[in-house]
Amino acid sequence: MAAWQFEAIGTAWQIDTREPLAEAVQAEVLARIDEFDRVWSRFRPDSVVSAIAAGVGEWELPDEAGPLFRFYDELHDATDGAVNPLIGRTLSDLGYDADYSLSPVDAPADVPYWSTLSFSAPVVHTTQPVLIDIGAAGKGLLVDLVSSILIRDLNQFTVNASGDLFHHGTAPIRVALEHPRDPTMAIGVAELEPELALCASATNRRAWGDDLHHVLDARTGRPTDDVIATWVVAATCMYADGLATAHFLAEPAALMGRFQHEFVRMHADGHVEWSPDFPGEVFV
Repeated sequence: MAAWQFEAIGTAWQIDTREPLAEAVQAEVLARIDEFDRVWSRFRPDSVVSAIAAGVGEWELPDEAGPLFRFYDELHDATDGAVNPLIGRTLSDLGYDADYSLSPVDAPADVPYWSTLSFSAPVVHTTQPVLIDIGAAGKGLLVDLVSSILIRDLNQFTVNASGDLFHHGTAPIRVALEHPRDPTMAIGVAELEPELALCASATNRRAWGDDLHHVLDARTGRPTDDVIATWVVAATCMYADGLATAHFLAEPAALMGRFQHEFVRMHADGHVEWSPDFPGEVFV
């Protein structure tokens, strides 16, 4: 097996393949990631998202915006507005800004209503400046886009973008579910079948200050405080990523009845919930 490791969009990536990836394929992957980042990153001043944050009007977005925004519509509805990609300004004011200052302002901005933004492919229209943050599902979508490049020529590979995984091959792989409070321990193991994605999210991954972290409830503009880690298995990495966020903010019944997926989630008091058909084993 060969492992290609690199840094992109502020996180560590690893792509496992049977043979080392050709340089041309590596270059195509990196170019696709950069293209995505130049549109969606709220951390770079030359991105389309930064331009949207600075004004009011219309902007043309790439093809992936359609399925991404439709998914956000579904998540927003299923969580009663708790998932909303317009949390960018609030996250920035709380200290998770372009400079990674980790210094919150005294009065963070309220999260705008999702209806402030409207999308009719390929154009997004805003009625006020809004800072989009697609962190809930965007990294998963990018894993799907990278996988679509690799799947043209490879019979087996696994893409892992810091906990967002897509597996393609002929046999399942075992993935440990890392304890959010002790990285030397696992609370379970997932058996990830080919053509499925597994995404993990935990509030300790980006945490700072006084109980601040990156998972916000858009209704309050404050970080969540009950669920501390989630794992979701779904057909695409975008869906697994977005639902991993949604499980911090909504009861499982509201999500299981609407989206086809399996989940595990751990609460701050240590108790763990999981769906009956989660593919693997939970130890607690």
